[in-house]
Amino acid sequence: MATTADFRNGMCIEYNDQLYYIVKFLHVKPGKGPAFVRTTLKNVKTGKVIDNTFNSGVKINEARVEHRQYQFTYKDTQGYHLMNSETYEEIVMEESQIPNADLMKEGESIEVVVHAETETVLTAELPPFMSFEITYTEPGVRGDTSSTTSLKPATIETGATIMVPLFVNQGDKIKVDTRDRSYVERVK
Repeated sequence: MATTADFRNGMCIEYNDQLYYIVKFLHVKPGKGPAFVRTTLKNVKTGKVIDNTFNSGVKINEARVEHRQYQFTYKDTQGYHLMNSETYEEIVMEESQIPNADLMKEGESIEVVVHAETETVLTAELPPFMSFEITYTEPGVRGDTSSTTSLKPATIETGATIMVPLFVNQGDKIKVDTRDRSYVERVK
């Protein structure tokens, strides 16, 4: 059992019979009335973000989760097949459990979050930045080499579509932020 004094960013708690990560929190001591903690919580399974206020000193169940390294091997009708890098155990995850699953490349190492007590696979996290080759996009505009305000769609090697600046061409390698699917830079 933990209390609101033990809160920290990234902590996993049980709240309303579901698991949540604490994205951010703020201890508030108003001039009048009792202290409280304002939090932003992210549901581990659905990814839904909620705001919640806890009274100061309230006891909360802290959930033990483990982050394990898995390698994406292939996808079929059952789902995404992942292999544990240490034990070579294979698991199958649904697309809904992996945010931005269409960005995964075969052989890519990803982090799988597992509930420690029940050994239940909760979700998977891609590396924050990945490099991809552009397989199709409209030709670049001559002379437009520095503007990142105008964007065009580009298909990458996994089949996903990313918005890129006008100067990016087919065959270029780009770096993508997998958390929000945004273009970061060209890779040499």
